Amino acid sequence: MHEEQKSDLRFAAEDTLTGYRLHRLEVLNWGTFDRRVWTLNLDGRNALLTGDIGSGKSTLVDAITTLLVPANRVAYNKAAGADNKERTLRSYVLGHYKSERNDVSGITKPVALRDHNKYSVILGVFHNAGFEKTITLAQVFWITDRQSQPVRFFVGAERDLSITGDFSHFGSEIGQLRKNLRQPGVEVFDSFPPYGAWFRRRFAIENEQAMELFHQTVSMKSVGNLTDFVRSHMLEPFDVAPRVKALIAHYEDLNRAHESVLKAKRQIESTRSGKTILLPSILL
Repeated sequence: MHEEQKSDLRFAAEDTLTGYRLHRLEVLNWGTFDRRVWTLNLDGRNALLTGDIGSGKSTLVDAITTLLVPANRVAYNKAAGADNKERTLRSYVLGHYKSERNDVSGITKPVALRDHNKYSVILGVFHNAGFEKTITLAQVFWITDRQSQPVRFFVGAERDLSITGDFSHFGSEIGQLRKNLRQPGVEVFDSFPPYGAWFRRRFAIENEQAMELFHQTVSMKSVGNLTDFVRSHMLEPFDVAPRVKALIAHYEDLNRAHESVLKAKRQIESTRSGKTILLPSILL
């Protein structure tokens, strides 16, 4: 094969990986992925997750969803068709893996792999082969007491980060980890909206509704009613009342103009028949 042909093939392969694509996914203490960093290397290519029920397929999908979708829009384990309450952010952070029934009280409680003294991290590295740019998104979770919901902060970086290299060896205080992460090219956020705006701007995603569509596509089992799907997940919500009021006002203006035209037409016809009248001014 000639060198020119090899070069053409290489550029064609790179073109198929243009745009930001998931290069690597890392999780630490997320669901049943316990104690160490678990890594899924995708290199920007399509991947097929296979395995038995309970092997962690939906757990990894939910990690990606958590990175990209606001918490109030996430439905965990939806890809497996499970009930919305079966898994929660708390169950993932604590690592609930089974339930046990107390023979005395008859109460069933989940059994966790971890306690509230552990912290969890999910991290995704996205690479754009066309522009040779890399973006890292990460979230850190911890529980302040046995009954509370997890607390978290968000990280966006314009370079390749890793859990082992950047989210460990900080002691026992999460605050120290936040300080360690404040480096050139790394942003730390306290809530999802600024974090979401940060990565959407870099990924050239113009509106937030696109992430809702992404979530529904990833976890889709069946579309059902196509009209309802488009209305709920593809169209941006907006306030209808001002639009309706403006349309009504516009219709009334057109109707008055039409009536004025008809009145003028009648008056012109009357003038032609020999009568003299004053024509009103018409505003169109």
